[in-house]
Amino acid sequence: MTPIVLIPARMGSTRLPGKPLAMIGDAPMIVHMLRLGLAAGVGPVAVACAEEEIAEAVRAGGGTAVMTAPDLPSGSDRVHAALQALDREGRYDVVINLQGDFPTLDPILLQRVLAPLEDPAFDVGTLVVPVESAEEGAKSSVVKAVCAFPDGADITPALYFSRQPVPWGPGPLWHHLGVYAYRRAALDRFVALPESPLEKRESLEQLRLLEAGMRIGVTRAPAAPFGVDTPEDLERARRILA
Repeated sequence: MTPIVLIPARMGSTRLPGKPLAMIGDAPMIVHMLRLGLAAGVGPVAVACAEEEIAEAVRAGGGTAVMTAPDLPSGSDRVHAALQALDREGRYDVVINLQGDFPTLDPILLQRVLAPLEDPAFDVGTLVVPVESAEEGAKSSVVKAVCAFPDGADITPALYFSRQPVPWGPGPLWHHLGVYAYRRAALDRFVALPESPLEKRESLEQLRLLEAGMRIGVTRAPAAPFGVDTPEDLERARRILA
């Protein structure tokens, strides 16, 4: 595999306006994400920007920024557009889509998200962690991956994703982390497909992949980083990274 890490970023957060440029210690959040991507050591890292002010911050932090159309519908579309601009020659055959609001992410998880793609049967790799409580499992903001790990296995197919606490019955629930490793051909196909029925119903774009017959492999991770979505999350990130 020859991976590249791309971080989609835009200013249009409703709960935390200007989120990519929110300062955490010595740098904006997007620069912290750039540093995390580089620390993983899996390949080059670039930020797919919707606005010039994000690009300026990335360049000031020593990183590579790629401008993309501000009206693209999703982070995956933004990553795909940036990849087309950066790599018309097709040097990179795997693309890691790293969300821009996980400043407490352990960089080793970017190595682990690649692991499912060592099996040619999988088109996409992603990460899950155990759901720790009934309260967490009941939250619609916590996306659950329907999967089962055979004894001793760390990688298994994802059968479905839902905002509901599924599957039913005794046993673990798995919290999906929104970090993906796409084979390049899978990403090309994904962004060309129309929004699918279950994707619309659950508001989860990864269901478009499953409905199109692509296979997603999940790796279990030891602990979940938290996403920064609110001013309270931002203050928590500042305390942790201080």
